[in-house]
Amino acid sequence: METIEHLDEWRATFARWRRERGANPWHNNIGGNYPFVENERAPFVPLRRALPLLNLALITSAGAYIDGTDPFDTNASGGDASFREIPTEIEAEDLRYSARGYNAAAVKRDMNAQIPLQRLFEFESNGIIGGVAPAFWSFCGFIPDASLLASQDSLPRLVERVRRYEAQAALLIPASRLCHQTMSLAARALESSGIPTMMLAVEREIPDVVRPPRAGYYAGEIGSVVGASLWPEHQRRVLDEALRTLETADQPGVRKLVVDLETQVEKARGER
Repeated sequence: METIEHLDEWRATFARWRRERGANPWHNNIGGNYPFVENERAPFVPLRRALPLLNLALITSAGAYIDGTDPFDTNASGGDASFREIPTEIEAEDLRYSARGYNAAAVKRDMNAQIPLQRLFEFESNGIIGGVAPAFWSFCGFIPDASLLASQDSLPRLVERVRRYEAQAALLIPASRLCHQTMSLAARALESSGIPTMMLAVEREIPDVVRPPRAGYYAGEIGSVVGASLWPEHQRRVLDEALRTLETADQPGVRKLVVDLETQVEKARGER
């Protein structure tokens, strides 16, 4: 299945939008009339193993890179479609962020708000999942020219690297509003190659039109999509809901997570 259906039509629409915006029309803000990709169908592969047997890959669009290595190009008008492969054993202080389209304060304060390695290692040690792939993959997901993802080799290379680590599923986490499109397209590429995916979402309308195979939506915040910074229990709840949905989903779609109600109850009890 195509990552972007009717690609030539979308390119023409994007070119018109770009002309209307003028030269170099964005840096961190695409405005309200950006032409999001619209797909009619979504690929779908059932998860054929239980979570406790699952080797899980993590993919983020927070623009993370290792200190001392090349950052992402945040000045590229169409976006930087490359990705970085980073060991999951890395320390938070060794990461830097090419943040575009979101405020990186939360992830700098608590990496798990966008890159939940500690939470996933907890899930591994508690037997909730079988394991975490030895590497994770980071995009700078503010990519207005989505055709870069379809025309360059980033997504095929991502699929190859995820397969190299024998991951049986992938969890994708956007950082910005536009990142929801980028991660949706990455999920489509992975699922089309036979790797089941789950994408977290805090913007409902974007996965509704871009159509990742599975998305779990809750009313969270851009920049801390996994859950509130320095609130581990909230992060665990978001991730647990999302992974249970990955395990049980039998068709593509966006599903509402029940995180919101439980969080409100916690706050009312003074537990936050």
